[in-house]
Amino acid sequence: MSQVYRSSRSEESQALSFEDVVMTGLAKDGGLFLPSQIPKLPSNFLTEWSDLSFNELAFNILRLYINEDEIPSQDLKSLITKSYSTFRSEEITPIKHIDTNLYLLELFHGPTYAFKDVALQFVGNLFEYFLTKKNAKKASDEPKDFITVVGATSGDTGSAAIYGLRGKKDVNVFILYPTGRISPIQEQQMTTVEDSNVHTFSLNGTFDDCQDIVKEIFGDEKFNEKYHVGAVNSINWARILAQQTYYFYSYFQLKKINSHAQVRYVVPSGNFGDILAGYYAYKMGLPVDKLIIATNENDILDRFIKTGRYEKKVDSSVKATYSPAMDILISSNFERLLWYLIRDSIAGNDDKKAGSILNSWMKQLKQTGSVVADKEVVEGAKIIFESESVSDEETIETIKQVYENHPQKYIIDPHTSVGVTTSYRFIAKDESSSNKVYISLSTAHPAKFSEVVNKALDSIPGYSFEKDVLPEELRQLNLKEKRILLIDEASLEKVKQKIVEILKF
Repeated sequence: MSQVYRSSRSEESQALSFEDVVMTGLAKDGGLFLPSQIPKLPSNFLTEWSDLSFNELAFNILRLYINEDEIPSQDLKSLITKSYSTFRSEEITPIKHIDTNLYLLELFHGPTYAFKDVALQFVGNLFEYFLTKKNAKKASDEPKDFITVVGATSGDTGSAAIYGLRGKKDVNVFILYPTGRISPIQEQQMTTVEDSNVHTFSLNGTFDDCQDIVKEIFGDEKFNEKYHVGAVNSINWARILAQQTYYFYSYFQLKKINSHAQVRYVVPSGNFGDILAGYYAYKMGLPVDKLIIATNENDILDRFIKTGRYEKKVDSSVKATYSPAMDILISSNFERLLWYLIRDSIAGNDDKKAGSILNSWMKQLKQTGSVVADKEVVEGAKIIFESESVSDEETIETIKQVYENHPQKYIIDPHTSVGVTTSYRFIAKDESSSNKVYISLSTAHPAKFSEVVNKALDSIPGYSFEKDVLPEELRQLNLKEKRILLIDEASLEKVKQKIVEILKF
């Protein structure tokens, strides 16, 4: 069956192509693109796919979402090979045994030491592939097609996007980040890239301010028409698609170790994209027992699962925590999940009605800061999702606990610690069932969060950040010159003005 896409907020029938949704990023109505029908896996996939490599699995999964006439199989295989040739592990995303019934899925072996490399190396190559195909059909005197990528980051998205897009032909990338609210290494990774198509804007504000500006830019039709704006944030469907592969790969790896395991995934969650990829894997047919949302003290997702209220906190401010990539007030990708939950319950499987209901919810959220979901929607979420919230103090304590208890003195970053802390809570409830095995996603290398890791481990004799944590590649960043454009307020007009000045057309 041919795969087509639609906007989550549309009240009309839609049949958009994969290229449309990748290159556009955000729908004109403010909605997110999604496949209205989630493909089903082959009936024999549990046996036929179990020994496939990461790249082979990626091809099989992506092929279900991308039509052959858009990207022929040989081209798709080449894009996958090129994207993951930059990773330091042959397995791309290996699993690591940490404790009884607990494994970590190491997602930090890409060029920027963060899970977002898995998607953004692929997205960067997709942009270049589609642009090259379009421009090859043009006469020499015709203006070439191009894309202006604009993204917001709370830390790792920015560097992963930059490393995925640096030097790409006909692509300019602009990354907005909140001044003083990302780690020094994250800032160094973004601002020391010398490629002329890479630009970083440091804004005096929060991540939500940066994300709101990006959404407003996408909503400006005239600006979009002139500058061909594209998205790399997790609102871009291709990111969610690419992340599905490591759920399948880790599932098969774990089953080889424990064939009777009931596999549960614990995912540190901010913008909800990482765990949403797991939801798609589950809906396709991967036999996942539970998807567990692990939040820090910015706990909008945990509160929704437990109360059915999707709302900002009363003071409407983002708390700065030890896990800054999760310091988010509104989780953009949660909209995609809500669309399916609405469609499958209160909308009676009607795509257009689901779009209409969700559109009204999103308007209400913007106006009042709060939406109360119908009981059926919340019950639909609870079939597969559970959640917990973790404090900064617990984050520190778990980093220390893992280091002291693991034979190889294993060190985790604060985001991974939020997931591990949550895993331990659920393991403590599982005394009656030894078959429940947890895979907690390890989203970043600990070197990216030196201040927090040192706070947890500095008092332990023999520990050394320089010796035990910091890779040589990241050590060298200190020697490089930074390129940053500081913007003194979170202003849409100031950001647009700077983009126009740099592009000069």
